[in-house]
Amino acid sequence: RGTPCDNNTMRRFFDFLFPPRVDEALLRDVPTDTFLALVAPRLISDTHPETIGLLPFSTPSVRAAIHEAKYHGSAHAFTLLAHALAEYLRDADDVSNTRWNLVLLTPIPLGKERREGRGFNQVEEIVKRAVKELDITVDTTLLLRTRETVSQVSLPRRERVENMRGAFGAAHHADPTRTYIVIDDVITTGATLQAAIDALTSAGAEHIIPLALAH
Repeated sequence: RGTPCDNNTMRRFFDFLFPPRVDEALLRDVPTDTFLALVAPRLISDTHPETIGLLPFSTPSVRAAIHEAKYHGSAHAFTLLAHALAEYLRDADDVSNTRWNLVLLTPIPLGKERREGRGFNQVEEIVKRAVKELDITVDTTLLLRTRETVSQVSLPRRERVENMRGAFGAAHHADPTRTYIVIDDVITTGATLQAAIDALTSAGAEHIIPLALAH
């Protein structure tokens, strides 16, 4: 094991040979405790029911974590975001006061083409890591993409809503006695989460908590 000086020299050498991405370089020295200090849940009224947003996307390390998880499958980004989610679920009154066996975490699913191209669903990866610390069930089969949608990134608000309308369905009937926490990585206009909420409601879910890792 080398000294800190040796390790820093080695890192600079490898960075010279293989320049890291900007987000990758920014995120790699962010410790878990520092990242968790950024968790500041707030209610966002773009959906009904309102969405809980955990982290401010405007903060550089949060934005870097979202990008690194979404586009590069970064294990460090997955871990940081999973710890943030687990901390919220462990302490939140609207979740912790519900019996854990009645709670289901439901990640927003990707379309088949996007999942195959990316190789993973970043929200699903984060959620699966988060529940290792908690006794909560993850349901990745209930929500389905009924059609492929174009990327929301460049669309204005009205077109985002139309793009996502009817984009999800349910594979089976939802249990009205259970609480479904439907999770996305970022909320901008709320169009994606609202479409998922509508699908769950149509399937019979009566208790739904929409949650975004970043807002």
